[in-house]
Amino acid sequence: MDSGFYSAYTGFASRLDALDLLANNLANANTPGYKAQFAFYRSLPVWLQASLTTPLNQAVNRYGILGGSRVDFSESNLETTSNPTDLGLEGGGFFTVQAKAGLRFTRNGNFQLNAKHQLTTQQGDLVLGEAGPIVLPSGQITVSQDGTVSVDGGLVAKLKITEFPDGTQLTPEGSSYFVAPDGAGKVAADPRVRQGALETSNTNPAQAAVALIDLQRTAQMMEKALSIFHNECNKTAAQDLPRV
Repeated sequence: MDSGFYSAYTGFASRLDALDLLANNLANANTPGYKAQFAFYRSLPVWLQASLTTPLNQAVNRYGILGGSRVDFSESNLETTSNPTDLGLEGGGFFTVQAKAGLRFTRNGNFQLNAKHQLTTQQGDLVLGEAGPIVLPSGQITVSQDGTVSVDGGLVAKLKITEFPDGTQLTPEGSSYFVAPDGAGKVAADPRVRQGALETSNTNPAQAAVALIDLQRTAQMMEKALSIFHNECNKTAAQDLPRV
């Protein structure tokens, strides 16, 4: 049976999912290279059924559901760290990483050297150059704007900076990784790498906190509506049905 109960429930459930997105944005406000995610909603048009002809039925049975999330890929600021293995990107493009599950792409250039002197992410995944994993000998590390990596003046590797055509579906994974369709990316033609700097998260903590409060209040209203519908259903079952 269609009723306002279902409308209230879908509204409540979708707000809970949206709260998770906002909470994740706030949790990663200090994660280098993090890209904020925002929810969008869709209407489930059960009111288009032929049996739902009255304006009241149409209004009650428009279900608002969470359609999904979109990623804000807008560029953020670069923060100087002076750490030679910290790398920031200006403009488009992503660092290419070999994770256990396959190739991943990230704007988080908070890199380090492991025991084998391989350049890795903080998770231990290998950072790739155009010729494969980057192994650095001991010495002074220098990274030029085009991604060329040198040690004590000697060329060692060139970072594999990948860019994607507009509209490519990049799926977030973890705090700063993205998964791309096979073959979607290409080596960036004009990368701009900044050594000793990290791109900050593009989450706006103040806006996220306000949106979080607004979503919490909306969810509470939906919860109250659920309670009202539930009580009305119980009242009907207890008082009206025995008369039938």
